[in-house]
Amino acid sequence: MVLLVVLLGGLFALPNLFDQDPSMEISAQRDAVIDQTTESRVQQALDKVGITAKGMAQKNGKLLVRFLSSEDQLKAMDQIAAELGENYTPALTLSPDLPDWLVGLGAEPMYLGLDLRGGIHVLIDVDMEAAIEQAAERYSSDIRTLLRENKLRYIRISRENEQVVVKFNNPEKRDQASDLIGNEFRSLNLESVDEGDAFLVLVSLSPVERQEVQKFALQQNITTLRNRVNALGIAEPLIQQQGIRRIVVQLPGAQDPAKLKEILGATATLEYRLADTEHSVEDAVNGRIPPGSNLYHERDGQPVLLKKRVIVTGNQIVDASSGLDQQTGQPAVFVSLDGVGAKRMRRMTNENVGKPMAVVFIENRTTTRIVDGEPVKVKKRVEEVISIATIREPFGRRFQTTGLDTTEEARDLALLLRAGALAAPIEIVEERTIGPSLGQDSIDQGFKSVMIGLALVMVFMAIYYRIFGLVADMALVMNLVLIVAILSMLQATLTLPGIAGIVLTVGMAVDANVLIFQRIREEIANGNSPQTSIQAGYEKAFSTIIDANITTLIAAVVLFSFGTGPIKGFAVTLAIGICTSMFTAIIGTRAVINLIYGRKRVKALAI
Repeated sequence: MVLLVVLLGGLFALPNLFDQDPSMEISAQRDAVIDQTTESRVQQALDKVGITAKGMAQKNGKLLVRFLSSEDQLKAMDQIAAELGENYTPALTLSPDLPDWLVGLGAEPMYLGLDLRGGIHVLIDVDMEAAIEQAAERYSSDIRTLLRENKLRYIRISRENEQVVVKFNNPEKRDQASDLIGNEFRSLNLESVDEGDAFLVLVSLSPVERQEVQKFALQQNITTLRNRVNALGIAEPLIQQQGIRRIVVQLPGAQDPAKLKEILGATATLEYRLADTEHSVEDAVNGRIPPGSNLYHERDGQPVLLKKRVIVTGNQIVDASSGLDQQTGQPAVFVSLDGVGAKRMRRMTNENVGKPMAVVFIENRTTTRIVDGEPVKVKKRVEEVISIATIREPFGRRFQTTGLDTTEEARDLALLLRAGALAAPIEIVEERTIGPSLGQDSIDQGFKSVMIGLALVMVFMAIYYRIFGLVADMALVMNLVLIVAILSMLQATLTLPGIAGIVLTVGMAVDANVLIFQRIREEIANGNSPQTSIQAGYEKAFSTIIDANITTLIAAVVLFSFGTGPIKGFAVTLAIGICTSMFTAIIGTRAVINLIYGRKRVKALAI
């Protein structure tokens, strides 16, 4: 068993010894595909700037291009982006130069964190108070529409911070309105108050509703930011929630914080428009566009004629989710609008039953073009029709969009509807840029610290415990190999605090052997035979070793549970190191000691 673990550990740790090539990962968007034609176009782009690719291969629907240096990688980025156009996304990455047999076994190196690889780290705070106020504003509009539809006259509806105040001139109307609002919006808290001649209904969000609003705002902002960051062309971006109101954005390899801020602040929205079925699309394509319409294109390039008048925009969408139409079973997207948007939508759909309505996605993008032989970044406003569906019946605040081909398309549309704009304002509270040279320095210094610590511990153990010390040194090296192997198998990310955890583990790993060896010495001093002393040393030290390691493991689990990114990296390597050190120090050394001294008559031990 020990030999098998050692072999597997060495095998899965092996990929970390190979160099990683500066590479570019090209993925296809929309209806584009990665094929031999794509490879030819990439090769043409490289030939224009005189760059020789180290290798090019298709894998998992993507094209991976390897370069000889980082300079070639960066130089080729803009040229390839301009050659392939908007339907392809090139992303900078590092790709290990592994032999085919190792790739076939599924062995891969562990990821390097931002502090080792270089890149940009941004911590974003989401304004939850603004999200609550926006929700209160939407409910204020919805309540106003509800009271007007039911012909309940009120004096004034106002919003005071997170509370909506509805004022009436008599208690009967106030009570009727309170019942009506309570039945329509069951997630709101209502309170009736008398202030002289004024009779008020105070409307506020319930704790559960507040939590849902905040959760939705955070998740929608994460989705929006993820869509925007993809435009940067960075492989393996990390965008995740931290706490209840913050978002961490990490972009390995990115070195342009100004570009990142531009992307995070980019605008993207949606518009619902009626399709113009009264005029010819062919005439519009030939330049004869009707006065009240505009010519648009679907994502497959098909021209569409739409009315200029906008029904509602993405800013008035409260929620969107994908599912299946209960009647037909076809994929559908379910949309919820705020009060103003619902009123406009109801009026427009009531007048246009049976006519098609389109969803237009609008985004400001930065594209790369070749001007006078040089790649130039150009800002461009993109307007695409992502869906056209027929209005079956009048609808208002809640409706569904059908006519979609697949459930995946429905999910994508729901994503676009929700991610068109940020649900709540954001603020960048922390920003760090780590250069690749600084990251390499961190790797070199971290490696040096591990090697120095390992060498000093090994020398001490060999001198103080002789053959037993050399066995402990062997276990220490295997412990280090197993840590690297497990990190690689888990595809965990190694950070600078993670290296600190490994260095700490190297020092702690021999603790168990020190306890065992000291116990063996005591048994020999008590007059026991060498074989009996070895057995007693391992058995009597076992409970102490377990207790000591479990307490440290508990601390590592707590650090991982409550800590942030760098602290978690330290906790992961520490926890893995504790587990592997227990295996190598107890089972591994026992196996080797038994191999040396087992089944023999021994007069003395080299300890």
